[in-house]
Amino acid sequence: MTLTEAFGGLGDPRTGPARRHDLAEMILMTLCAVVCGADSWVDVAEWAEDNEAWLKRYLVLEHGTPSHDTFGRVFRLLDAKVFEACFRAWISSLAGVVSGVVAIDGKTACGSRDGHNTALHTISAYATASGLCLGQEHTRGKGNEIPAIKALLDTLALKGCIVTIDAIGCQTEIAQKILDRGGDYLLAVKNNQKELAGALREFFADGETGSFGSLPVSRHRSVEKDHGRIETRQARWITDLSWLDKTLREHWPKLAGVGMIERQREINGAVTTERAYYIGSQGVTSAESFAQAARDHWGIENSLHWVLDITFREDDCRVRKDHAPHNFASLRKFALVLLRQDAQYPKRSLRSRRKTAERLPDYRASLLGLIPRS
Repeated sequence: MTLTEAFGGLGDPRTGPARRHDLAEMILMTLCAVVCGADSWVDVAEWAEDNEAWLKRYLVLEHGTPSHDTFGRVFRLLDAKVFEACFRAWISSLAGVVSGVVAIDGKTACGSRDGHNTALHTISAYATASGLCLGQEHTRGKGNEIPAIKALLDTLALKGCIVTIDAIGCQTEIAQKILDRGGDYLLAVKNNQKELAGALREFFADGETGSFGSLPVSRHRSVEKDHGRIETRQARWITDLSWLDKTLREHWPKLAGVGMIERQREINGAVTTERAYYIGSQGVTSAESFAQAARDHWGIENSLHWVLDITFREDDCRVRKDHAPHNFASLRKFALVLLRQDAQYPKRSLRSRRKTAERLPDYRASLLGLIPRS
C-alpha cells in the first residue's frame, strides 16, 4: 500500500474556500517536511515553501504551498481516530503477519500541555523484532491508560505474539483481551495487584531458601558487561502453580506460569539488586523465553520512545490544539517507519538519515515512494 492509497479514505473536514489546498497534498508535504527535520507547523510551512519547485515534480500545488496557520488549522480539524486508522492500515501492509514480542507502553509528550488540558499521553504497541509501531491510542494524562490499552488491543491481530505490558496492564480484562486477539500475555506484577504480588514475593523468597522443594524450576542466567557496568540477570519460571491459592489461579485467564527476574548491577564496586515478578500464559514456555520476552519489552523504551525524544524532539514540540498533537504524533511515527525501512544508507543513524533526506531530493523521494507527474 502506498502512502497516497493509505490516505485515500481520509475525509476532508473543511468546506468552501477553506479547501483551497488539496488535503492529500498537504499531508504528503507535511510528511516530507517531518522526514527532513521539521518539528512544528512553522518548520513544515517554511520547508514546503523552500522546496516548492521540487514538490511540483510530484504534486499539483494549484495554489502554491500553505501557510503555517493553514497547516495548523487543517491538522487541528482532522479526526485523529481516522488519521490513526490510515496509519494502521499502512503499517499492516508493511508488517504483514507480526510475530514475537509486542510491547505495549505509554509516553507523555510534555510540550503538548494546553492550559487546563493535561499533556498528551500515547499508548503504543511496538513489534520489537521488526521495529514497527503497530498502532497507538491517545489520552490526555496518564489516568486513562487502562481504557486506552483495551482500545488499542481491540485493533491488533496478535496470533503467535507474546504481549508484554508493565504493571499498569496487569488486569484480568486486559489479559483476556490479549487471549481473544490470539496472543499470549506476559504481565509485570506490582502492588496494584497487592494479593498476587505478595504471594509471588513470598513464594520466590521461600523458594530460593528451600530450592523450591519438589517443584520443577526452569532457570536462565545471563551476564552483560558495558562501560564499567556488570549486570547479571537470573530468571526463574515456574509452570506448576499448585502452591498458588486456587482463587488467584482461577482469577487470571489461562494462567500458565509465574516468573521472577533478579537483576544485579555492579558499577565501580557498588552492587545493587532488584527483583521483578511476572505472570504469563502458555506462550511463555521456559525461563529463557521468559527472560528474552521481558528483555525485549524494553525495546519500546530504547527504540521508540527514546528515538521520538532525541531524534524527533517530541518533548520539545509545542503543537497543542484539538486533534493536532494526536495527528503530529502519528506523523512522527510515519516518518520513523519510513526512515527505518531505508536500505540505501543502512549504516547511518536515524538522525543522519533525516539530514540526508533534507540534502538529497532523490533520496527523500525514494523514502516516500513518490512518482514524478507525467
